[in-house]
Amino acid sequence: MLSERLLTHAVRHETKGYLKIAPTDEAFVPTPVPGKAYMLYAHVPFCEKLCPYCSFNRFPFCSERATVYFKSLRKEMLMLKGLGYDFESLYIGGGTPTIMIDELCEIIDLARDAFSIKEVSSETNPNHLAPEYLEKLHGRVQRLSVGVQSLDDGLLKQMDRLEKYGSGEEILAYIKEANALFPSLNVDMIFNFPAQTEAILRSDLEKVVASGASQTTFYPLMASPSVERSLKKTVGRVDYARERRFYEIICETLTGGLADGAAIPAGTEPLFQHGSAWTFNRRARDAQGLIDEYVVDYEEYPAIGSGGITYLGDSLYVNTFSPREYTEAIEAGHMPLVGKVRFSAHDRMRYRFMMRLFGLRLDKRQFAADFGCSVERGLPFEMAFMRATGAFATDNDEELTLTPKGRYLMVVMMRQFFIGVNTLRDQARAALGDEEYQLLFG
Repeated sequence: MLSERLLTHAVRHETKGYLKIAPTDEAFVPTPVPGKAYMLYAHVPFCEKLCPYCSFNRFPFCSERATVYFKSLRKEMLMLKGLGYDFESLYIGGGTPTIMIDELCEIIDLARDAFSIKEVSSETNPNHLAPEYLEKLHGRVQRLSVGVQSLDDGLLKQMDRLEKYGSGEEILAYIKEANALFPSLNVDMIFNFPAQTEAILRSDLEKVVASGASQTTFYPLMASPSVERSLKKTVGRVDYARERRFYEIICETLTGGLADGAAIPAGTEPLFQHGSAWTFNRRARDAQGLIDEYVVDYEEYPAIGSGGITYLGDSLYVNTFSPREYTEAIEAGHMPLVGKVRFSAHDRMRYRFMMRLFGLRLDKRQFAADFGCSVERGLPFEMAFMRATGAFATDNDEELTLTPKGRYLMVVMMRQFFIGVNTLRDQARAALGDEEYQLLFG
């Protein structure tokens, strides 16, 4: 549709303009603002297998390199404590955080000792839903997010995941077994693979519903520049023209109560409700409101680890993408900062607008209090576009909420924003030495 194409072009243009890294010689991130709530993000870049669609900072697993890395990660965490930070929430992403389960447990235990941690989220892969992993994560992790991507064996084979992580049937059995151990278990899925048909998507949805998972997230496939070539070689060229139809099928199946081959019979109450534009919480489980896009709940957050991206105040800070340089910086007694992006007040308003609406609601009064102007005055073009396209279900003095069309427009906006962030990652990755670059790209 025209509005989707216009939005894609606009966000692509804007992210190219302001997501450009400038070198920095700062040794530490800024100190916290008193009374402000922050979340701590920790990045573990190691994977047993590098997926062709992933643009995050990740490296082939080596136990010797990873052991040194986890030790440095704990030291960097304590640097934040020394700066005066406290956290109630910890999110551990990757890579594969559970790649060395005992090291991960040490990270979580140290965070609980050092800070006021109440909730821990961690990502993992299906092959780590095994007793020796689950026993150690149980009680330490409140929300476990499992990178499934698809439960179709053909797609799993195409992604080179079938042999490593098991068949769709095996993964489904792992999820059913792990469900009872965590207050929230999220199944991460990707839609709009070139070889994915509507029938395959509907089958994936039925299996996710049958898994009993308390939450599921359906991301659109994102053809970031760094993975575009590997995507074409493995899964094919991405066709965004059918993305909206696939998204509608997902929403209808999980929250709309349709009976045209979907898992939910017509006339019954939907099993899921939106947690964000692409996250769905199961009603019966009363799943915790934690979602992968933690930036919805925590606009500012320090990030530790190689490839970590921190957002504080008006600045974004980028850690080195080199695990070797990361360890060297920590051993030298300073943070591994290599780049910085400074945002204008208008950039920050747009960021707030996007993240809050992605989380389904923007508080107009809070926006005005924080920025000193109304959202209409601060973002006249954005508001005019969203109103003209019928994106708002509620538009009054207090809040903005979204129509179904508005939710899809937020999916488009976030898809392009993350592609822009991945371009920023490519800028940082370009500084890797020959040895580490070869590990990633051959």
